[in-house]
Amino acid sequence: MANNNFLNNIPPVTKHLLLVNILIWIISSLLLHTQGFDLDKYLGLHYVKSPDFNPAQIITYMFMHDNRGIAHIFFNMFSLYMFGRLLEQVFGSKRYLFYYISTGIGAAAIQLLVIHLQIGSVEKLLSPEMISVVYAEGADALEQGLNFVNPNMAELNALINTSIVGASGAVFGILLAFGMIFPNIPLYIFFIPVPIKAKYVVIGYGLLELLFGISGTMSGVAHFAHLGGMIFGIIMILYWRKKGIIGGRYY
Repeated sequence: MANNNFLNNIPPVTKHLLLVNILIWIISSLLLHTQGFDLDKYLGLHYVKSPDFNPAQIITYMFMHDNRGIAHIFFNMFSLYMFGRLLEQVFGSKRYLFYYISTGIGAAAIQLLVIHLQIGSVEKLLSPEMISVVYAEGADALEQGLNFVNPNMAELNALINTSIVGASGAVFGILLAFGMIFPNIPLYIFFIPVPIKAKYVVIGYGLLELLFGISGTMSGVAHFAHLGGMIFGIIMILYWRKKGIIGGRYY
């Protein structure tokens, strides 16, 4: 009964997003660890010139998470639960779902643009023949757990053929919206003993993601996707406020 009450207290879109993400993560993890079949190859977001890219990945990637551990999905779903349920009540379920999917798509667009620029920089260091080899053979090499000995070819291959997964872009959009609509609600952050207002948490996260993205810190994380979710989020909220679709601050 307690479990049923817990689920019933979560607004419908947030609840179904949680359930779908968790279910897909369980299936993906089971397929990887029992069959050696990695769904990321098909549902994770790849660069547009990768042989593994298909347009549907712009949507499907945000329902995929690291299938080799639990931390990635835990923190994304915890954040979605904490902030998303309040936003759904403010936006209404349909607008909230539109916002979530749109910020996830925006995050993908920004990340792909950054990858495109990075690829252009790396390709300047390689001959046309070396570039052709990477595009022709790179995806198969990574699938076998291999990469090129030449570091620039290896970097180019990783940029082209490594998949991006996770709801983080949409979740950062949710965090951005929460900070704009409930700017003065105090939040407790790990390892910080005093509460911080939501608006300062959002600003801090945004600055950190920008710093990490530019510096290359935590290179396995799609920092510009996080920023993309926040950028598209602020554009949508400012537009909705201008049109009177949503109100101003709630606290």
